[in-house]
Amino acid sequence: MTDATDSVPDADPDRASFAIALNAARDQVIQAAVVITGTVVDLVGTIGRHVLAHLMRERRVRTKPRTVKRANSKYQARGPNIGRTTYKATISINILASPEPLTPNQPT
Repeated sequence: MTDATDSVPDADPDRASFAIALNAARDQVIQAAVVITGTVVDLVGTIGRHVLAHLMRERRVRTKPRTVKRANSKYQARGPNIGRTTYKATISINILASPEPLTPNQPT
């Protein structure tokens, strides 16, 4: 891929598609093309011609530097000054007795 883009002036190697190069190489192996090579070395070759024929568009200029993103959590962090101390909880249960017991024939 680099040899192919180096053969064209002002061709950025980032525009070469790995998928195109891989598919062209696979096709060459399947067809057993150029099994016996001559003495002439063609740096671009069939794979390079495929890569040059299907160059990707130029990349955008990066506006922000790359950063490592942290995983999303259902507990969102609220900043560095969060109080992470634990607190004791008090649980109380009040059981209320029914004023009158319900009978089967009594409407509710």
